[in-house]
Amino acid sequence: MRYGVVLFTSDRGITPAQAAQAAEAAGFDCFYVPEHTHIPVRRDAPHPRTGTQDLPDDRYMRTLDPWVSLSMAAAVTSTIRLATAAALPAEHDPITLAKTIASLDHLSGGRVVLGVGFGWNTDELTDHGVPAGRRRTVLREYLEAMQALWSAEEASYDGEFVHFGGCWAWPKPAQQPRVPVIVGAGGTEKTFAWIARSGDGWLTTPGETELEAKVAALRTAWREAGRDGEPLVHVLSGRPDPDMLAHWQRIGVTDVAFGLPDKTADEVVAYLGRLAGKLGLSP
Repeated sequence: MRYGVVLFTSDRGITPAQAAQAAEAAGFDCFYVPEHTHIPVRRDAPHPRTGTQDLPDDRYMRTLDPWVSLSMAAAVTSTIRLATAAALPAEHDPITLAKTIASLDHLSGGRVVLGVGFGWNTDELTDHGVPAGRRRTVLREYLEAMQALWSAEEASYDGEFVHFGGCWAWPKPAQQPRVPVIVGAGGTEKTFAWIARSGDGWLTTPGETELEAKVAALRTAWREAGRDGEPLVHVLSGRPDPDMLAHWQRIGVTDVAFGLPDKTADEVVAYLGRLAGKLGLSP
């Protein structure tokens, strides 16, 4: 089981490059960042944690672009994986986003993990022209279209929301057949069926419960869809609990990610050192 850290990026505190470099030096395997293009002031969509229009953290309105952040991190690291937790592909043009991700994976030596979400903030999606009731379909088509661009010598796609004729697009990602896709959503049968069809694994929501039963349900959906191997399971966690971590490893969790504090660079680096020590990581 591998360990990573999530930096809720903003225009204050430690930079993504500093945090990723320190995380790699401390022995962590993966560095994750989130995405919100903007936050509409007036919203109908409740936040999953608060249950209201209130945001639990003002960094939601201050997040840095994830691909710029990860490219800065890639430039000062060599081994740590570069992930999103989670990106919102439906808020982008899929052709240009495919180019961005492929370029980052190519230049980083195949280190990108694409964590995606359907988008809890449907008001944000509406501003990008995404119908709230079709967000899962939009995301599926975008991933399929990007996969075509990543893998085919002459790519084309004809869907409800994405259409393009035969075209050339390089670079291809260093990782083949594609950049790994993990889906950040609540652990339900609907989510697991979607992952089994269109993803490579599951990214849990913060505070997800009953993980053993849910991982088993994901594996069942995976087998029923005729998929080979086992799905990735990335768990967002709080403080490390040795017994819980051992349990998660036994049930098939592949990766655990711990959140970084919103503090100064020196404080975050010190926290990374303490966390690495508790996890028994080797610098």
